[in-house]
Amino acid sequence: MTKTIDFGAPSAFGSHCFYVEIPTSPREAISIYEDYGFDGDESHRETTECRIILARELWTKIRDDACHDFNSRLKAKKQSTGSWSPGTIKLDRFLGRELCVLAWASEHATPSECMVICQKWLALRPEERWWFYSKTAAEARLAEQTERGWRKALYCALSDGVGIKTTQKVKPKSKIKKVDDEIMEHSLFDFLD
Repeated sequence: MTKTIDFGAPSAFGSHCFYVEIPTSPREAISIYEDYGFDGDESHRETTECRIILARELWTKIRDDACHDFNSRLKAKKQSTGSWSPGTIKLDRFLGRELCVLAWASEHATPSECMVICQKWLALRPEERWWFYSKTAAEARLAEQTERGWRKALYCALSDGVGIKTTQKVKPKSKIKKVDDEIMEHSLFDFLD
């Protein structure tokens, strides 16, 4: 059996996993990353993408349900269990996908709506959560893509369905430096001589 850490993440260097960055400051936003690892070839550069930056107020509403669900499933498989403490917490890649679905659904919610979102997320089978992840990640997998397709649809599907407005109600407070807001736009003709 493979040795695991935190929420079932492989302890081997360069393994594909997710991780949650939880700052020590109680008001600072948390970030969820997907670390693709080295895919067995250490000569390649490691790839990591930030999936979401979630306001701490919303994180505190969803973290316990995710922790209980993940730990009960990990215990059943006799793997390591985890807890959400400040620092970097690693997750198995499938549990990370499930956590992203919950966080993406919550990013447009109010703190009071998070309870409903958690209950509907808990009612989904893991395979259904993975399907939601794959549909969402195909279109809007990066942290800054909050207003795109499936990211908004997850909130609509898992919230109570009353008074749906998909603007972010609680903005994440993060000390992460913003990348230049200027995005160079190119057309096909820019690359032709």
